[in-house]
Amino acid sequence: MVLGVHPMLMVDTDSVVVERLLLTGGLACPSCGDVLRPWGHARWRASRREQGAVRHRPRRASCRGCAKTHVLLPAAWLSRRADAVSVIGAALLAKAAGSGHRPIAEALGCPASTVRGWLRRFGGRAEDVRVLFTRLLHSLDPMAGPILPRDCVFADALEALGRAAAAGVRRLSPRPPWEFASWASGGLLLAAPGGQVSNTS
Repeated sequence: MVLGVHPMLMVDTDSVVVERLLLTGGLACPSCGDVLRPWGHARWRASRREQGAVRHRPRRASCRGCAKTHVLLPAAWLSRRADAVSVIGAALLAKAAGSGHRPIAEALGCPASTVRGWLRRFGGRAEDVRVLFTRLLHSLDPMAGPILPRDCVFADALEALGRAAAAGVRRLSPRPPWEFASWASGGLLLAAPGGQVSNTS
């Protein structure tokens, strides 16, 4: 049987936890809901974290029911991005505070063109991000007050994201804010035009 390929599934950053869930049937296929089982690994990736360059190899899983395969991407990363979501998040926060892409890139040790791309992509999707995380905030905390508009939708989106992440810690479990953002967006926080930013588990 030829296994169909399906987009990646966001999982915990602890590989031991992920492996245990795979072996005990604790991960469900996002396509049909059946049980996912271990199925090798994706290719090695060279990525950057705050501590420097790292290599990692995401786990793969196949569905017992529909036979589609999924890359299990830890929430520390975003889809098709070489840098950890925390690094990208630091750039977004610096932009909202008034910094330009060149000083941000220098501070993070990243190419200026890469940082400029992050900022442009997020800026282009900021309204979608604001809507997603505002809805998520009020789903996690129905008593949350309104998010007051700031000077631009870029900053509004980050405010909604931060408040939703804080609500997620209170309601669900401790998780770094940017990993929460990666998980909640299905790894698509900086998705290409036409990509869908949507809440996924």
